Amino acid sequence: MSKSVALHTLGCKLNFSETSTLGRLLENDGFIKKDFDEQADVYVINTCSVTDNADKECRMLVRRIQRKAPEALVVITGCYAQLKPEEIAAIPGVDLVLGAAEKFNIADHLKEITKGDSTRICSCEIGDVNVFTASHSINDRTRVFMKVQDGCDYTCSFCTIPMARGKSRSDSIENVVANVQRIASGGVKEIVLTGVNLGDFGKGFSGGKGKEENFFDLVQALDEIDGVERYRISSIEPNLLGNEIIEWVSNSKKFMPHFHIPLQSGSDKILGLMRRRYKKDLYAERVGLIKALMPHCCIGVDVIVGFPGETKDDFNETLRFLTDLDISYLHVFTYSERDHTPATDMKPVVPVSERNERNKVLRNLSYRKMQDFTQKHIGETRKVLFESRNNNGMLEGYTDNYIKITTPWKKEWENKIIEWKI
Repeated sequence: MSKSVALHTLGCKLNFSETSTLGRLLENDGFIKKDFDEQADVYVINTCSVTDNADKECRMLVRRIQRKAPEALVVITGCYAQLKPEEIAAIPGVDLVLGAAEKFNIADHLKEITKGDSTRICSCEIGDVNVFTASHSINDRTRVFMKVQDGCDYTCSFCTIPMARGKSRSDSIENVVANVQRIASGGVKEIVLTGVNLGDFGKGFSGGKGKEENFFDLVQALDEIDGVERYRISSIEPNLLGNEIIEWVSNSKKFMPHFHIPLQSGSDKILGLMRRRYKKDLYAERVGLIKALMPHCCIGVDVIVGFPGETKDDFNETLRFLTDLDISYLHVFTYSERDHTPATDMKPVVPVSERNERNKVLRNLSYRKMQDFTQKHIGETRKVLFESRNNNGMLEGYTDNYIKITTPWKKEWENKIIEWKI
């Protein structure tokens, strides 16, 4: 009799693409996929470890599974599993912990364990992880998150990702193009390119021969493919977002006028402590060029508040910088200490209550920025891709420049691009 499996993702779009791939691998091995809220024989949690909250959420999910399905196998993989396998193995109810090198061998590992065995850890040193595994998510036919790059060679002082995912490595353009063509044949309208450090694409391709490839080469190759109507670039470091990429997107019919560019701080002092590879002037320059070529472009920003050494003056400098910058929304992260990162030993530590206050201030700014951005486009006609689901009688979609549109559900508009007056 076939076993059932339910999967859950914590964290980023990259994790979503990998969870989707894990689900397909298990289905190919005979498992029946179920929703995570349903009763299943196996539960897989793909974890994140960017914040302390993600660790807590993993523990909470395991406890919930224990109450609902005490006989089910529980598998933990992802970043938290690579960073702290012993800590996870000690959580009551966990049966299998898969590190970065083993997660895509999940079907083989499940054949070797039964409930009641002692928890098995399958992990290796992160330095030994050098293989790229292509992944993509398919939740509906509308939008796919596609992993084209993994790992990171940067050493930002707050970040555990290089320890969790290893060195920067990529797929080849040839493989990406073949995967995109295959996905497009299923009727998908939009592909979101994802990676840990997307602008580093081309590094570490193990099978690469001949000409070196880079992210701009990939963008140009994807623009030529028939069948895909939209691409988005999920997140790209400002120092790797070259003028040629911005100029290409401004002229492209397929790459959407939407960038997500991590900033982390608007204070050069704090950027230095974070070991970021740019100063705020370079960031402002990138935003300026985007807006000069595409005034309608949506720009999202990652920012961290409460980093060690961030004084009120430093925070106010960030606040002023972001207020004056022509951006559209913020993803605000409250700094949390991560083991084995240099920032953990930095002083002075910002009190948690102050970190939370600063987070609130920037989230309010983000709300106002998105309101202003949307307001500027009222009355315009833009192309909206509506999603393939009925959400309580409503249909949701996004304009090319990432303004969310909600309208009463119409079956004939699902997974269609519609000219829409905002």
